[in-house]
Amino acid sequence: MTKRNASNNQANLFEQAQTQRVKSSTPLSHQARPEKLEQFQGITQLQNKYPFLKREITPSLILWGPPGTGKTTLAQLLADRSGKEFYRFNAVLSGVPELRKLIERANEMRQMFHKECIIFIDEIHRFSRSQQDALLPYVEAGDFQLIGATTENPKTSVNRALLSRVQTVELERLSMEQIQEMLTLTKQRFDLDVTNEAITLISKVCGGDARISLNALDLVSQQKQSMSLEDLERLVVENARQYDKSQDRHYDVISAFIKSLRGSDPNAAILWLAVMLDGGEDPVFIARRLVIFASEDIGNADPTALNLALAGLEAVKNIGMPEARINLAQVTTYLASTVKSNASYVAINEALEFVRQHPTLEVPRHLRNLDDQISNYKYPHSFQNHFVKQDYGPGRIPQFYRPSDEGREKNIKARLSELWN
Repeated sequence: MTKRNASNNQANLFEQAQTQRVKSSTPLSHQARPEKLEQFQGITQLQNKYPFLKREITPSLILWGPPGTGKTTLAQLLADRSGKEFYRFNAVLSGVPELRKLIERANEMRQMFHKECIIFIDEIHRFSRSQQDALLPYVEAGDFQLIGATTENPKTSVNRALLSRVQTVELERLSMEQIQEMLTLTKQRFDLDVTNEAITLISKVCGGDARISLNALDLVSQQKQSMSLEDLERLVVENARQYDKSQDRHYDVISAFIKSLRGSDPNAAILWLAVMLDGGEDPVFIARRLVIFASEDIGNADPTALNLALAGLEAVKNIGMPEARINLAQVTTYLASTVKSNASYVAINEALEFVRQHPTLEVPRHLRNLDDQISNYKYPHSFQNHFVKQDYGPGRIPQFYRPSDEGREKNIKARLSELWN
């Protein structure tokens, strides 16, 4: 063997070793992506719900769903089936100038080589409305096929004009059975040393997130010493808990929190409070919502609720986390447990609607800022029980405030009835 051949062999061995290291460092969640559309978990259900996914050439699409549901993978598989060039673009890392260059490249491929293109925009909701508008003429003319991916509901995060030119496909979290099947096939495909018990556990606690489940499978398979099922569960659950402070889950959880308070279920309310705090939600935001709730849903049935909520807000501002969780827990459990009335909330809404439906409401002369003797205003404290009947509005006023029979508000209802009837 010549010195040159030996040198070439050494170089080849070095390249193979480098390739092996690169391959081994590639996350299993990337390596295990399906190679054909038929292997995509849930594709049959998706095609039944969205028949256009059965076509070889699909229309422009917006794929939306939680993380780990396969949006990027599905986009790649649809592109592979169509035979079109596939260009990836991330709305977080790049802006409109870079997008225009990509569009120009797609147009060149189309005009010079008669090759159709797909531009995949990940996290398309991060584009501003004006940035999304930049796509409109090209999508309208069919210069390329657009596939966007988003974790936010397109109805609120994507420009209506753009939304009207694409089809929306919603991807849901995978079921436990789908995750288990995917992990089992991956174990066989890559000959991983993982027990069936571990696969079952991961499938149960990964929250329907394919990426998290595959990463957990990868971690277990690389452990030199076997990991206990308890440690595995703790690890997967910690990574699978998802929360965001500006997207759909933020609004869903705060909605569940308020509805649990309104439904007088302190256990559910404290649970959703814990979810928010664990997810890093701003405790001041929570405290402010509790102040609103105290007036909107409790009102005069228990006037102390507002005082407690305001005290909680002040405490949270001054103390901060983690101790502020105790203040929030006290206010939450009290507001959830006490009597409820939305009479004040209903009253102001109805009064505002009344005002908007009428021209300027004139203040009666006896109520204006005049000398009381001139205006004929009757001073209630000069009469028995500190009350006297007189008109306080411009003509007949509807009954906006209708006190409930709950808590202290029933006393208000009785007094008003006695005075005015």
